[in-house]
Amino acid sequence: MSSANRTYDEADVALPFDSMRYDPKNMKFRNLGPSGLRVPVFSLGGWLSYGHSVAGEGVKDVLKVAFESGVNMIDLAEGYADGNCEREVGQAIKELGHRRSDWIITTKIFFGVGRKGPNDRGLSRKHIIEGLNESLERLDMSYVDIVFAHRPDKTVPMEEVVRAFNYCINAGKAHYWATSEWSAMQIEEAHHIASRLNLISPIADQCQYNCFHRQRFEVEYAPLYQKYKYGTTVFSALSSGMLTGKYNDGVPKGSRFDVNPDFFKSRVEGLKQEQGLKQIETVKKLTKIAEELGCSVAALSLAWVAHNPHTSTVILGATKVHQLEENLKALDVLPKISHDIYKRMNEILDNEPPAEPTYGR
Repeated sequence: MSSANRTYDEADVALPFDSMRYDPKNMKFRNLGPSGLRVPVFSLGGWLSYGHSVAGEGVKDVLKVAFESGVNMIDLAEGYADGNCEREVGQAIKELGHRRSDWIITTKIFFGVGRKGPNDRGLSRKHIIEGLNESLERLDMSYVDIVFAHRPDKTVPMEEVVRAFNYCINAGKAHYWATSEWSAMQIEEAHHIASRLNLISPIADQCQYNCFHRQRFEVEYAPLYQKYKYGTTVFSALSSGMLTGKYNDGVPKGSRFDVNPDFFKSRVEGLKQEQGLKQIETVKKLTKIAEELGCSVAALSLAWVAHNPHTSTVILGATKVHQLEENLKALDVLPKISHDIYKRMNEILDNEPPAEPTYGR
């Protein structure tokens, strides 16, 4: 194979400077579910950012600082910026001269890239395989570490879904497969089919989890943690910025709510309604605890999510270097989340979901 036809990870990568080599620094690592893959407790995400509001040097700057801070995992999807997110990240990693093997690259298949054909989205065997192939082309890589089913697809037999993702793994296009926003019942079905057919089961779900959103993560998935050691890659840990305090006095210019007004229309309108006003008051109360610990309320909120032992990695969305640096301060806050601090936060949140009843057993 000529060098012109090789993907980035298949080509020889010269590393003349030690600064290009990965150094975990003080990053913490956890196994992703039952797998042997160790992931950083904080990772990077490309939704509504790379290839969308940030491109070129801006993407490279954030990835460079992330890598130098011990963050070596990034979450992507075919549908992010209609595929441009994958292009931007793949190009940035190449220009930075990082080894492909130093990064944990994930992508998700379901929503397609804007085409309107009936098989251009969803989880048919056709779209899973062809969608992943296109993602790899955009990344200029021969494989991803994890390929996610971005959503469940009730129109496709689960056996077809499980077999298709196994094909991708057996073909060397992915090391693992996982789910995103699947119900516990759907994940259980996938495991049952994989076990019956002696196939590879999914290892984690990408799910929403934050101080305001707890039910699925803490209660619905509890049997999955116990039975399969199921992992999680958490998104929206700051509730789209609500837990940073930036929306306490309205929508600031340049914020995610401001840059994506159509997508967040209901959230913006909700800021002035009872639930939104209650959340703002909650953030103000959490801010007082953050001040006691010498950190921002954002860092406190991220550490709260990471404190849960079932959190494998927390995905950080950062469009600017200073945002990433501020969020990574949560690493220093994590050991400060004592039993007393967690209890005080829970009292402020006043939303801990009740566990499933045991009926006296």
